[in-house]
Amino acid sequence: MTTFPKAQTIEEIRTFIASNPLAFLYISRENCGVCHVVRPQVEEMLEDFPTIRTLQVSADEVPEVAGEFTVFTVPALLLFIEGKEMIREARFIVMDDLREKFQLAADMYEQSLF
Repeated sequence: MTTFPKAQTIEEIRTFIASNPLAFLYISRENCGVCHVVRPQVEEMLEDFPTIRTLQVSADEVPEVAGEFTVFTVPALLLFIEGKEMIREARFIVMDDLREKFQLAADMYEQSLF
């Protein structure tokens, strides 16, 4: 299983979203138990979607991320398609629902419906 690369600055996050047609951002905090449980499950799931690029950011290390993306709770999972936020899940994530959303987004992107 691969792990998400980590962002260190808000500029790095902006560049990542702008540079990747399917950009997934995982926002967490260091002492968030749910974040640590959910992340490996999402990492494993995203191995089935190679067109979705991933990035993790700690709101502790890059506090501006909460304001930039209007995040009130973590983990926050955001999928951007062509720079626009299309999927947002937070705190309690139903993995089967998330997989369906990833599949739909990947299929639509591959068919150039965006």
